[in-house]
This record gives sequence, C-alpha cells and structure tokens, in this order.
Amino acid sequence: MSEGGTRAHFEQTLFEQTMLPHLDAAYNLARWITRNEQDAEDIVQEAYLRAFRYFAGFTGGDGKAWLLTIVRNTCLTWQRQKRAGTVEFDERIHMVSEEPAAQEAALLREADLSLLRDCMDALPVEYRETLAMRELEELSYKAIAEVTGLPMGTVMSRLSRGRKRLEDCMAAKGEKA
Repeated sequence: MSEGGTRAHFEQTLFEQTMLPHLDAAYNLARWITRNEQDAEDIVQEAYLRAFRYFAGFTGGDGKAWLLTIVRNTCLTWQRQKRAGTVEFDERIHMVSEEPAAQEAALLREADLSLLRDCMDALPVEYRETLAMRELEELSYKAIAEVTGLPMGTVMSRLSRGRKRLEDCMAAKGEKA
C-alpha cells in the first residue's frame, strides 16, 4: 500500500473511531430540529459527509461537540432551503396489536410520548435544539455553547425558558385530555 493510501486508511479509521460513536446523538439532534425522521436521516448523512471531508481540520477535543456543530449547521442550511411542510403517513398510528390489553397500554404510552413530542415540536427551534442537546444527549452547558456558538449564559437562559415552556405546554395539554 502506498504512503498516501496508508494515510487515507489511517484518517478513515480515526474518523470512524472518533465520530461514529456519536451517530445516535447526531440523529437525535437533527430529528428534534427538523421534526421529521427521514429529513433527519438525510441531514445526518450530509453532516457526516461534511465532517469526513473536513476531518483534517478537527484539532481534537470533544468530537461529539464538533460533530453536533456540523449537524446543527446542516439543519439550519436545510431549513432555509426547505419548502412548505407536508403531512406524512405514520405507520405506528395504523398498527394493529394482537391483544386488547397490550394495545391499551401501548396507546397510553404513545399518548404520553405524543404529548411530549407535540410540546417539544411546538417550541421555537432555539429552545428545542438546546433542550435536545442537554436533556437527550446529556451535553454539558459548555459543549452546547460550543455547538451553538452562544455564550454559556445564553445557553442556560434558553434551557430555563425552554423547560418552562415545555412544562406549561404539558400542563395545558394534559388538562385538555
């Protein structure tokens, strides 16, 4: 194998070891920003291609924060280019369970998750992405500040306001049910 081939193989291996463990985090962030599973998959694929292309510029440190920055930026670019939303078919709604008791339990769990998902989706993107990074991906305030390019105080403020809005939405929708 030539020296160039060996170096390329080394870079690919290093990229895989550094970035692939964060695939779920990348998808989760993209899903919460876009509100769409298929779009999130496409965005993560594009973000990983960008990350691989510019991996030589990665200087070490927190690979997760570096990758999520790329995912976030890819999402923001995608949102600017996206046309009007569409209604999608959700197979989970139309599934048939074999046992009525299991079906009822699944419907209750789905209702709770659906309520949370609806309230998260109703949040402005700046709260949604910050909450997703902190609560779902368990990033530190510092890492979220790196990903978003915001001061840590702004991150803390967005988390506080986002949590309050989420709590208010859950309470309001819970009372209606």
